[in-house]
Amino acid sequence: MSDADDADARARFESALATEYFVLQGASGATISESSSRSSLYMVSLSSSLIALGFVLNASAESFLAFAAVVLPVLFLLGTFTVVRLVDTSVENVRVLQQMARIRRHFAGIWPPGAHLFGVVETEVGEASRSLGLRRANRRAVFFTMATVIGAVNAVVGGAIVVLVLTSPLGLPTSVAVIAGVIAAVALSAIAVGYQLARFAPLFPREKS
Repeated sequence: MSDADDADARARFESALATEYFVLQGASGATISESSSRSSLYMVSLSSSLIALGFVLNASAESFLAFAAVVLPVLFLLGTFTVVRLVDTSVENVRVLQQMARIRRHFAGIWPPGAHLFGVVETEVGEASRSLGLRRANRRAVFFTMATVIGAVNAVVGGAIVVLVLTSPLGLPTSVAVIAGVIAAVALSAIAVGYQLARFAPLFPREKS
């Protein structure tokens, strides 16, 4: 291949790489948009259901229990599906950011004296973490994700279901049922966080002590 052909191929490659960068940028925005939409859908469903439960409670205790027995499990399932999908979109966003970091590092290497203008850091993982507002790659960041927030709220819904089951059909004392509900909520929240940690583990290396 002649120098002219090599230069032409290099120019076409750089053009394709720039296009790929913008495609990845759009994919990252799409994951964020989907996460916001799904989170809003769950919170709106939860708030409207709680308002409806308040109105039903004014009618009678029996109507409240019957309505809650139908609504709360559906809300819990919706919340579970929402958390799973939020984790999916978060993982995909981190992967896309890491791919974008690779391209940025390539562009920064074209002319080393101007590499600092790209603001690249030592590793692709580190650069992707910085794009997420993190000071460094850290899997503990999952405690502050939207999936964790929705998971915590949904865990409370799950705990409420446990309380209702223990007090109404089983007839246990309210204090015992509330303690069991709190334990169930904590366990469900821990499961949501553990699921995220497992999904994010391949993307964020374990920190060195």
